[in-house]
Amino acid sequence: MAKASLRFVLPLMALFILPIVQAKEVEYCDKKGNYLVKVSGMEVDPDPVERGKQATFSISASTEAPLSEGKLIIEVFIFGIHVHSETHDLCSETSCPIASGNFVLKHAQVLPTYTPPGSYTLKMKMLGSDGKQLTCINFGFSIGFGESIADI
Repeated sequence: MAKASLRFVLPLMALFILPIVQAKEVEYCDKKGNYLVKVSGMEVDPDPVERGKQATFSISASTEAPLSEGKLIIEVFIFGIHVHSETHDLCSETSCPIASGNFVLKHAQVLPTYTPPGSYTLKMKMLGSDGKQLTCINFGFSIGFGESIADI
């Protein structure tokens, strides 16, 4: 009897857990580009992102050569219109030096409560210490109707 109830409980739990962290489809900026850093996956937690609460973007990637420093340039677009950009030190988003092979970049951020809900596109470029582009990706994410200015 316990086994029978588990067959129903586990799928039901998955319905509530899976929407919290979902893999996003990632596209390279230059589909024919031969980037030194290859991105294999992207997750956003929570999904959709909630205004006024922390969101974490986790990027799974691999590099052909060790990296000791660099920059991440993040640009955000809504309906194709550039609305925000920021630059981060690569080593503040992951442990440096990065050895050849797999690594994860994690960027956490709290979006202002006045951020409009909707569908966004994020473009992330990774530059090496010499300023050369190591990778460039685009992916979509949504901002939900979480807390608003009226809630504050």
